[in-house]
Amino acid sequence: MTNVIEVHELTKRFGSVTALDGVSFDVAPGEVFGLVGPDGAGKTTLFRILTSLLLPDGGQATVLGCNVVKDHWAIRARVGYMPGSFSLYPDLSVAENLEFFAAVFGTTVKEGYELIAPVYRQLEPFRDRRADALSGGMKQKLALSCALVHRPELLFLDEPTTGVDAVSRREFWDHLAVLKSSGLPILVSTPYMDEALRCDRIALIHDGRLLGVDTPAAIGKRFTRPLVRIAGSDRYGMLCALREHEHTASVNLFGDSLHYTDSRPDLSGDEIARDVTSFLDGRGFSDARVEPIEPGIEDSFMSLMASEAA
Repeated sequence: MTNVIEVHELTKRFGSVTALDGVSFDVAPGEVFGLVGPDGAGKTTLFRILTSLLLPDGGQATVLGCNVVKDHWAIRARVGYMPGSFSLYPDLSVAENLEFFAAVFGTTVKEGYELIAPVYRQLEPFRDRRADALSGGMKQKLALSCALVHRPELLFLDEPTTGVDAVSRREFWDHLAVLKSSGLPILVSTPYMDEALRCDRIALIHDGRLLGVDTPAAIGKRFTRPLVRIAGSDRYGMLCALREHEHTASVNLFGDSLHYTDSRPDLSGDEIARDVTSFLDGRGFSDARVEPIEPGIEDSFMSLMASEAA
């Protein structure tokens, strides 16, 4: 079976700003494909082009075999799209929003209920509540139900979990796993690296350019230097000190710790950990805890961004 999405050298400019710069990738049938990058990377611009809401300036893209420029009406009828910002009708109730979106696509909630049931069952007790009175997690579930009610062949989710609590984020991805098991292909964008791990493949995007396309595990393995994690009571102080260390290749804040790489190519992770421990102890950071770790997607992403900038 052919790919459900094919993108070749896609380009989009807004005046002097290049939002997409020669982007190319494909999405296979039944795949959860993640577009991973920070705000302003070009994710939403790409989604709007693929859902036929925006015209590209160059390159080509097909969705379900349809050209995004010539076949826009065919695409809109066959895909589901959940934009990043809440875009439903706040004055309508939960049930009225769902009925409206079903009617737009010439169907009914009853016909689409089987697909939306795992999500919508949690909303049914609040079916008469106005959409703007829902919590962030419930708004998210309603938006997903409205995107699915017409039984689309492909689902687009643009940063669907931004602004919701951790429990709602986890529940949402559990729902996506159920949809994937039904064979529905999904293109989802996210700034969260933990969500990227739940995708079959990911594309790292920064400043409109793709830095890599592969499985999450393979992306992590692109980071080839030994990596150590440093924890301690004064992270900022250690960060400043290590930036003055003559052998530092990179040092960055990662949550409650630092990730460090050394400029000497012949040292092992254990040797680097001992050297960094000694260096920090000599500068008064006696509680520093240093250990070798396996690199993750974020480490590779930052390394690729540094290489791109160079």
